[in-house]
Amino acid sequence: MDLDIATIDPADQSTLDAAYRIAAAAGAVDEPDLPPLCRRRFEALVRHPMPGIDTRWSVARLDGVPVGWVRVDLHLLDNIENAGVDLVVDPAYRRRGVGRALFAYARRQLREAGCTRAVGSAVAALPGEQERELPGAAFAAALGAKAALVDVRRRLDVAALDRPRLAALLADARAAAAGYRTVRWQGHPPEEYVADLAHLEGRLLADAPLGDLAWEPEKVDAERIRGMERALDARGIRRYSVAAVHEGSGRLIGWSLLSLAANTTRYALQQITIVDPAHRGHRLGLLCKAENLEHTLAYEPELDVIDTYNAAANTHMIAVNEQLGFRPAAGSTDWQLTI
Repeated sequence: MDLDIATIDPADQSTLDAAYRIAAAAGAVDEPDLPPLCRRRFEALVRHPMPGIDTRWSVARLDGVPVGWVRVDLHLLDNIENAGVDLVVDPAYRRRGVGRALFAYARRQLREAGCTRAVGSAVAALPGEQERELPGAAFAAALGAKAALVDVRRRLDVAALDRPRLAALLADARAAAAGYRTVRWQGHPPEEYVADLAHLEGRLLADAPLGDLAWEPEKVDAERIRGMERALDARGIRRYSVAAVHEGSGRLIGWSLLSLAANTTRYALQQITIVDPAHRGHRLGLLCKAENLEHTLAYEPELDVIDTYNAAANTHMIAVNEQLGFRPAAGSTDWQLTI
């Protein structure tokens, strides 16, 4: 058995094709309730990383056949001692040492870059769910990684959405939000709000429950926001946003985002919802999220399913999501390993 690992050249289309096939095969086994992996998004991850991230991809070949890959995300602007690691092995070639070899290769890269921690995620059982075989979690534990943050993926069945309840929630939230107004957009944010969005993005990791993850708030400015938008454009991600503006100052102080990949009209991710701490207590998170649900459905009438991830400890946001009809669908764990 000859196992070789080498860096992926973004211009090497045949290797990208193989890496995509591996990722799609793994996703179909590990998370069968998710839609097929978007090809455009996958290739753009290789060619158009987010600003401030040095992304390095490597592929493993067993007797010349591509059987797995690893992606290392080195952080250049903040969290420079941390690195994200995403490792995937074709299900047909698991339990042959491919994953361990890929991680050993990635570990050498991290040490050379001066990183001290690796962070990755894996599918997990839901809290309280009967234990079952979960290869990603078992692999992380075997490497010596520690479970640092428990997440839950919740799902909204759009066909079962209680529209009158949604309208009532919106009316209540608007009544509680005197002194604020909402703005909507598709794709790029209006230029006058980019600096405020940068402030909110920079607060995300300061406000969200992080469990035992050693992660610091990100340094986000307007240029970084614009770079993130360019990367999302390259991936073909359709974005719908509703934000809250404080009428007294004109500042944008809350924001909710829904997104769809280029290959689907039926599946969306509920992503960011955040309100500046100085403006909490006015139901602005619910207002932005509920109005953005209406906003998105107006443009995406075929939408069937919306998923969202929350830390299991984020009881406030979970309560908001459950008011809208989201219900637990799967677990996820963020793992952390000292290099």
